[in-house]
Amino acid sequence: MVKLKTAKELEMMRQAGRISARALKVAGEAIEPGVSTREIDDLVRKYIKSAGAVPSFLNYNGFPSSACISVNEEVIHGIPNSSHILKNGDIVSVDVGAYFNGFHGDNAFTFACGDISREAQNLLDVTQTSLFEGISAAKAGNRVGDIGSAVEEYVKARGYSVVRDFVGHGVGTMLHEDPSVPNYGKKGHGTRLVPGMTIAVEPMVNVGTGDVKVLSDGWTTITLDGKLSAHFEHSIAITSDGPVILTDPN
Repeated sequence: MVKLKTAKELEMMRQAGRISARALKVAGEAIEPGVSTREIDDLVRKYIKSAGAVPSFLNYNGFPSSACISVNEEVIHGIPNSSHILKNGDIVSVDVGAYFNGFHGDNAFTFACGDISREAQNLLDVTQTSLFEGISAAKAGNRVGDIGSAVEEYVKARGYSVVRDFVGHGVGTMLHEDPSVPNYGKKGHGTRLVPGMTIAVEPMVNVGTGDVKVLSDGWTTITLDGKLSAHFEHSIAITSDGPVILTDPN
């Protein structure tokens, strides 16, 4: 069931979103060759706790870390590790959530580590733009399918593929709420968007096919063909004045 938020609850979600966004910024500033993904996770956890919040992902369904950090062909849910040392040319997807005053914020960004290839930069540019294409379609009166259609049309027109096995979602007092928000769909189909809804829009885009597989750790998800993947995400609110990004660091 979709849970609509009051104006007061939306303000509380802004606060959680701000902490999440600032934690993501901390992670991005730490990314450089020679740094381990575990070190980045430690910084994220320390920042979230210093802000009086709780890392949303830590122990969520048994996930062992505060951030999901996925490198190159890793799509999502990468587990930070002290032996995973970043290299020049890597692309590093960081997904961070913070729980504050009863609400979650959830956001992701794929960062460049040092100098990356033109292919990698194009992937990042297309994926990030597809996120904002999806957000632009998240208007009251539209439907969830309008978001997915906007994302997929933009991505496919540029020769990339969206991941279908994992999707965006509602967000609020729970990290994952209704409705599901796929990065594909038909215009005019799916749950109707109404003011007070809060959702996480999160395109996961691959250079090759959209096929993925989950590794034996039960979390880390990689592209089936071993090609690069990128991931960008914002938590947003549906309002009568258009979509509002809740995961804003300012």
